[in-house]
Amino acid sequence: MIRIGVNAGSLEKELLKKYGGPTSTALVESALRGVDVLEGAGFGSIKLSVKASDVTTMIEAYRELSGKTDYPLHLGVTEAGSIINAAVKSAIGMGILLYEGIGDTIRVSVTGDPVSEIGVAYAILRASGIRNVGPDVVSCPTCGRCEIDIIRLTREIERSLAGMKTHLRVALMGCVVNGPGEAAEADVGIAGGKRYGLLFKKGKAIRKVKEKEFVRALLDEIDSMVTERKEA
Repeated sequence: MIRIGVNAGSLEKELLKKYGGPTSTALVESALRGVDVLEGAGFGSIKLSVKASDVTTMIEAYRELSGKTDYPLHLGVTEAGSIINAAVKSAIGMGILLYEGIGDTIRVSVTGDPVSEIGVAYAILRASGIRNVGPDVVSCPTCGRCEIDIIRLTREIERSLAGMKTHLRVALMGCVVNGPGEAAEADVGIAGGKRYGLLFKKGKAIRKVKEKEFVRALLDEIDSMVTERKEA
């Protein structure tokens, strides 16, 4: 398969002049020109991408292209920046399109460690309900009700679960207001209180745990659940 990749930053000068800049329609016309060339040579195994660093341009281009061709589309926001900007832009741009049923493969662009691109891509697919890969960590903000070190707990759990492919919903909650409800909805979770917390598994509180034992208790339960699924 050959991918025809059009980038707003490298459009043909003719199209830039015709449309007054790197518009969505200019991107689509450039991609379809490439299709004509390959089809004219008798080649039909094609994938298309029309990436832009501007999220709205990218969304409009893919919407327009999807209405003009049945070839698979490779989604992406190009030159999206460092990890936070890249995650936000990619989630908005690709998330909207995926929700509309547009797109077949995706690529997250990050200025930094390329390994982080995979985690962001998996998060987008999980949040879109398309593919459940890896842990979905649900953690509460650091509001005034929080009675545990939720920041440290979340960092340690996310670091420990990095690279895990099994999908589990892990809830890390810092108070007794929303904590029990959220933790009970997860596969495994902690609802924290002052120096202690309740460990939940599959909606049931299974034991009380000291705060200093939160990480070990959660990881032990997660390891057990992953093993059970592999053996099932």
